Amino acid sequence: MPSGHTSKIETAAAAPQPGAASRRGPLRTALVCASIVAVMVALSFAAVPLYDLFCRTTGFGGTTQRAETGADRVLEQTISVRFDANVSNKLPWSFRPEMREMRLKIGENAMMVYIAHNRSDRSTTGSAAFNVTPPLAGQYFVKVACFCFDEQTLDPGETVEMPVVYYVDPAIVDDPDLKHLPEITLSYTFYPADEPEPATVSRGPDAAPSGFGG
Repeated sequence: MPSGHTSKIETAAAAPQPGAASRRGPLRTALVCASIVAVMVALSFAAVPLYDLFCRTTGFGGTTQRAETGADRVLEQTISVRFDANVSNKLPWSFRPEMREMRLKIGENAMMVYIAHNRSDRSTTGSAAFNVTPPLAGQYFVKVACFCFDEQTLDPGETVEMPVVYYVDPAIVDDPDLKHLPEITLSYTFYPADEPEPATVSRGPDAAPSGFGG
């Protein structure tokens, strides 16, 4: 076969096939988009625990702190703690604090009892959302024990006492914005355990003025 003819065949074989580049472009774009979506999904799942950790560390938004034991010192300076109770309209409970207000020394362990009653003829399970106001005080309000750490199931017509053990961290007096704070409000809202958050709440006659913020 003539060499010139062979050269044309080899050149044609080596040349890119029509449309090959145009097919690679959309495929590359699809892979990049899929990678971006995967990263965004991963970040969305990580965002919730990271935000929760941030709130628990800083007290952001009135998020309270947890501790296994009480404070290492008790001051003579006192502070008042008011107690607020709310219930989602979708949960057939009544819910109230045993007392509306308590005065205690800063650093002193204290206990408040909330009383919940299932007004329905079936067992229901509730979960409590909580915070304190003013929000900046969240980083100094410490819970040692609380019913809000677990879901609560009440039988038909059952009434239970739900204690919370807490103290106000003495470090609050070193905070220039809070060292003269006269009062903190501890607020709870109970809602059905299978709901992500309370949409509408009802307040009992013994509830303190609401400070609930989410």
